[in-house]
Amino acid sequence: MSGRDEAEAGGCGTGPGAAGLGAPLGERATLVQFSSAFCAPCRATRRVLGEVAAMVPGVAHVEIDAEARLDLVRALGIVKTPTVLVLDAHGREVRRAAGQPRRADVIAALGEAV
Repeated sequence: MSGRDEAEAGGCGTGPGAAGLGAPLGERATLVQFSSAFCAPCRATRRVLGEVAAMVPGVAHVEIDAEARLDLVRALGIVKTPTVLVLDAHGREVRRAAGQPRRADVIAALGEAV
């Protein structure tokens, strides 16, 4: 994905799962966005991920307020917003990137999860 790939820092293969997120996973994949209130790129990221989730059947977009979920932020090693995790159908992290992603990169990253 566009932005700085952080696969090496995120321990790919594990993930928060539905219980950790507090939201249901997508049938095929889940795009998890960590945001903060005053993050301008977070708004654009929300739009891109929402559009991709609406376009690809079985994909869900979950946005998490990083300030409200510091426990999850720390557990997953999130260091900046926006950070996007791509989870497979079982809630395992398959890709991670920090920064505002491009739509084409998000779609390509989903290819690894489905």
